[in-house]
Amino acid sequence: MTTHPLADIASWAETPGPNGIPSVCSAHPIVLEACMRAVLPTSLPLLIEATCNQVNQDGGYTGMTPQDFRDRVFAIANRTGFPHERLILGGDHLGPNPWKALPPDAAMQKAETMIAAYARAGFTKLHLDCSMGCAGEPVALGDHQTAARAARLAAAAEAAQPGAPVPPPVYIIGTEVPVPGGAMEALDTLEITSPAAARTTVDIHRAAFAQAGLTAIFNRVIGLVVQPGVEFGNHNVIDYASPAARALSAARADLPGMVFEAHSTDYQTPAALTALVRDGFAILKVGPGLTFALREALYGLDLIAEELHPGVRPICLRATLEQVLLDHPAYWLSYYEGTPEEQRLLRHFSLSDRIRYVWPDPRADAAVTTLLEMLGADAIPEPLISQYLGQIAARVRAGHLAADANTLLLASIETALAPYIAATQELQGR
Repeated sequence: MTTHPLADIASWAETPGPNGIPSVCSAHPIVLEACMRAVLPTSLPLLIEATCNQVNQDGGYTGMTPQDFRDRVFAIANRTGFPHERLILGGDHLGPNPWKALPPDAAMQKAETMIAAYARAGFTKLHLDCSMGCAGEPVALGDHQTAARAARLAAAAEAAQPGAPVPPPVYIIGTEVPVPGGAMEALDTLEITSPAAARTTVDIHRAAFAQAGLTAIFNRVIGLVVQPGVEFGNHNVIDYASPAARALSAARADLPGMVFEAHSTDYQTPAALTALVRDGFAILKVGPGLTFALREALYGLDLIAEELHPGVRPICLRATLEQVLLDHPAYWLSYYEGTPEEQRLLRHFSLSDRIRYVWPDPRADAAVTTLLEMLGADAIPEPLISQYLGQIAARVRAGHLAADANTLLLASIETALAPYIAATQELQGR
């Protein structure tokens, strides 16, 4: 039986090599290519995850099934030269969330179909999340009902395994994070998961798996989602404070074979990311922070194009995105409060980056293609790079980066991922 590359992640900190792994939660092809380029020179595998809202049997907001997503990732890997054997595909928040308006049985049947499709397509890191209530139920379910439904989904995934050379999946349990899509409220402070709550979650899930005849499968539960005190809202970031999470970090000693998975680590400082890995939060989920870097770089290139080729396009990229966003208020309206002007700014610049939901729109995609074709392979003048892409200007000046638009775009995203890569290898060989 092929061993999963994350099966022993709980012991990585005691052996030479990486001590954790970034989890790239994005479906955007430019982001995925940039992440492959960033991880390729390292010893890390590349963990790429799709959420239940992004990708499911009904298409999700990307329009992709799990098999479609896998095909996209492998096609980009072929183009980028990233070895297939170093790719790990994961599914995040797999459960009834996309169908929670349905009665519980109907929603769970949809969730079973979804996780089976993920497993069949070769996704081997599966986060079981059945914490949300469905029609007629409380908003949040209790631990026992959540665990029983999680075991039901694990059974569906096991039955759909494709077999060798794809290894049996590993599982993540727990859900002390905002719903898929991000926090909806203003953030000030967070309640860190208590050690007792972490242990209880694991114990209840272990019992539920046993009751479902899945005792051996529970040995492949490698991680627990907890709240270590990190999150971001539209305007601000709550940074990780290691002393505040000391008791939670110590509780991992009571959970052999498991690490903690930290969601919403986007925009954390390099020091905070390193501290998270050191404290046992070995899986660092990042998504909006990467698409924020994508949007930031594209808007910079959009302004550069107007400087170099004024009036050539009938409409610039940002104006196109504004039209698309206004046509799809469901993606942002309930998340962005305030006056119309405040909402306009948030549509484009919020840290929650809900603009990521509309990149697949044909108008947005065509506008990006037009922009990159207009700038082409020509070298962009360094003063314009300094003005509009200042975060990577020094690398261009030093001769470490070519000055063409595509290189600058990819480098901007690679720069956003770099602290995650560094954090997971900071303690190497200790």
